[in-house]
Amino acid sequence: MKNLPHVVMKTRFGTIVAELYPEKAPITVANFEHYIREGKLDNAVFYRTVTMKNQPGKKVKIQVIQGGIFNNNHPDMLPPIKLETTKQTGIRHLNGTLSMARDKPNSATSEFFICIGNQPSLNYGGKRNPDGQGFAAFGRVVKGMDVVKKIQKQPSDHQLLIPPVKIDTIYLIE
Repeated sequence: MKNLPHVVMKTRFGTIVAELYPEKAPITVANFEHYIREGKLDNAVFYRTVTMKNQPGKKVKIQVIQGGIFNNNHPDMLPPIKLETTKQTGIRHLNGTLSMARDKPNSATSEFFICIGNQPSLNYGGKRNPDGQGFAAFGRVVKGMDVVKKIQKQPSDHQLLIPPVKIDTIYLIE
């Protein structure tokens, strides 16, 4: 197998390293890499923690932390990308999977999340989104799931981390 690109995210809780899958999810990986290379994620934060306890009213519960620019009108925001479903890519939402957050299909920009535990409801045909299209998985944490879990356990108001966890440094290793 060809050497995969890796992304390194350093936070006050430690370092998260993830491998990316450009051959399986080329649009999504290119978008994420563009944000990193252009410095558009230099002030990114993990701002959302979703736990089994903070999803009242949700029949389908998930566990993730979410990060990105956290501002839909930010000047560094790039245009939305086409949704590469898990049906197309074969990348499933397993423990440590990196995936793009979105509202409707083809609306993902800079916001991404990391799965904590297996999250099949986020795959194509899953029940978390009413449209059934799932989310665009594009990588997997290979080091630092302990850091992901520490971030998930930080104080929050509903699902918003108080305070957000700054990604001090984010860069690619190719």
